[in-house]
Amino acid sequence: MSIIKANSITKTYNPNTIPVHALRGVNLTINKGEFTAIVGPSGSGKTTLLNIIGGLDRPTSGTIQVDGQNVSELSDNQLIDFRQKKIGFVFQSYNLIPVLTVSENTEFVMLLQKRSKEEREKRVAELLHAVDLNDKKDKRPSQLSGGQQQRVAVARALASKPTFVLADEPTANLDSASASNLLDIMEKLNREEHITFVFSTHDQRVIDRARRVVTLVDGAIDSDVTRD
Repeated sequence: MSIIKANSITKTYNPNTIPVHALRGVNLTINKGEFTAIVGPSGSGKTTLLNIIGGLDRPTSGTIQVDGQNVSELSDNQLIDFRQKKIGFVFQSYNLIPVLTVSENTEFVMLLQKRSKEEREKRVAELLHAVDLNDKKDKRPSQLSGGQQQRVAVARALASKPTFVLADEPTANLDSASASNLLDIMEKLNREEHITFVFSTHDQRVIDRARRVVTLVDGAIDSDVTRD
């Protein structure tokens, strides 16, 4: 079942001066349960495509559909609500709130969604167990290693039970052991809970784990390979 459909996506920056064509007619379908890496050299358009899929940016032309909803037609306020309900984000820089504990960072999106205290506590406990951080629940980000902070970011991304997770260079700041541990957790969540992950990355460690690799070159899809 397809959950993401990009149809003829273009993105042009500075159209009135010196135009930069970040994306050139991208067509891409992602199905539920995929573990997909979007790869390519710097400037290939992979982060731009991820941001458009996630509703963080708008295409110059073309449409993005998520669960049958045309994201391109949503207003800014509708997009905020849509992202909170449908999409989990994991960023290279973690983006944790420094004054909140691990538990509080994890439940933050659920607070915005006005979930009950009982539901929040239950979901946080499940997620911290899944990312092996039960013993760090009362720590703040500054008290954690980079790998631990990124695992909190994964837990937070999953808190709202999103349709899929977008991960932009999630291993870029991690050493080999931390990156491997993070990818083990993501693979397990993908395999056991059928959570869909879409990565933007140039990290070979992620590419080696992905079951589908979509390569962008100069804003267009150069290859799309699914592996067993």
